[in-house]
Parts: sequence; structure tokens; C-alpha cells
Amino acid sequence: MNRINVIALGVRDMRQSLRFYRDGLGFQTEEKGDSPNVVFFNTSGTKFELYPLNLLAQDINSTNPPETANGFGGITLAYNVKSEAEVIETIELARKAGARIAKEPQKVFWGGFHAYFADPDGYYWEVAYNPYWNFDEQEMIQF
Repeated sequence: MNRINVIALGVRDMRQSLRFYRDGLGFQTEEKGDSPNVVFFNTSGTKFELYPLNLLAQDINSTNPPETANGFGGITLAYNVKSEAEVIETIELARKAGARIAKEPQKVFWGGFHAYFADPDGYYWEVAYNPYWNFDEQEMIQF
């Protein structure tokens, strides 16, 4: 049986988030509209989903949904690339798309190179290059 892995983000403004990910960062999707109820993006090995935050909270618990106030939720998403140059390119794409750059590209103590940005809903993304990792033919990291 095939397994479909999905990362879902609850978003406050579907139009803004769709413009950020599809139009700004170039994430691939079949969605052509500007304000769908749900949108899925194709990524290597997973599907990336935007879902309205209030509906996601309701889905978790309809009688007592979790608070959705702004703030760091203790979760970051990682986007692993194949070179230091690709870290810089990705951060520039994010910057042009309207991301807040939380950490400019730089060397990391463990020998890699990374940066952080926050998307329009405040989700933090680490863009990282690890010189010790390889990618397979499906663009998945091999440990």
C-alpha cells in the first residue's frame, strides 16, 4: 500500500499564503484559484497542505478547539537543499515573496549552512544545506 504523507499548516489568510507559497516560492500545485478551501502542493516525498487555521482547530476538537493566537508554537519546518548557494537562493525567493527573514544564511557549528524565515502566518522554515547528506533519485535525503 502506498502511503501519502501530508504536512498541514493552518493559515489565517488563504489568498496571502497561496500567493506566498505558489506564486512567490514556486511550490507546485494544480490549484489555479486564489481562495480555495484547501490546497495541496507537491514536494519531494510529501504533500504540503494549506488549511484554514480555524477549521484545523475545529478539526482537532470541535467543542474545545486549541487557541490559535499568534506566537511560536515550537515547530519549525525544514527545507533541505543541495548547496550553500541554494540556501541563499531560497532565502532570496522567500524575501521577495514577503517572508520575514529571521536568520540570514550562515555557517553552522556542525559544518552545514542554513537560514530561517517566517511565512505570512509566522511559521518558521529552516533552509539548510548539510554537506554530509546525499539525495536519492526521488530527491529524498539519504542518511
